[in-house]
Amino acid sequence: MGKVVLGTTMSVDGYINDRNGSVDALYTDFEMLQASEPMKESIRNTGAAVMGRNTFGMSPHPEWYNDNYEYQAPIFVLTHKPPSPLPRTTGDLSFTFVTDGIESAVRQAKAAAGDKDVTIIAGASVARQALLARLADELHIDVMPVLLGGGLRMFDGLAAEIRLERLAVVEVTGARTHLRYRVVR
Repeated sequence: MGKVVLGTTMSVDGYINDRNGSVDALYTDFEMLQASEPMKESIRNTGAAVMGRNTFGMSPHPEWYNDNYEYQAPIFVLTHKPPSPLPRTTGDLSFTFVTDGIESAVRQAKAAAGDKDVTIIAGASVARQALLARLADELHIDVMPVLLGGGLRMFDGLAAEIRLERLAVVEVTGARTHLRYRVVR
């Protein structure tokens, strides 16, 4: 069985978006990121993904995922209310909108992923929920050399100590550094 990998990109000062909610400063190297070995490995190893409603809503429109999204796999979107209309599915890509919590979303994603990994494409809320529920086996954090000075921090408000063991530090592009940690149980 695969592992549950929580992944995100953040600034050196720990923000996953700026004061206006934009992630643009964190993805100035997007084309290089897409071609990087850590991203290719993640795509190869991912059998299903979990994301929050806000992350899902960052696409220009729901149909954008069909031809553009790197993870062409079942995607489980954590939400209070599914969108209407629902996005169409194509080939390997499907969407399930989960309204009964992170545990249910990860359980369904594991069943869909089979022996492959479940990748949690983490916004702050979903990341905190997954960590507090002890669902993540690894954290994959890309750090961009920018100080945003404000915005949304990934780990603010965690009500529990989370211990990590460093697995790898990889220079992905000329700017991006990829950090991998095992979540110690």
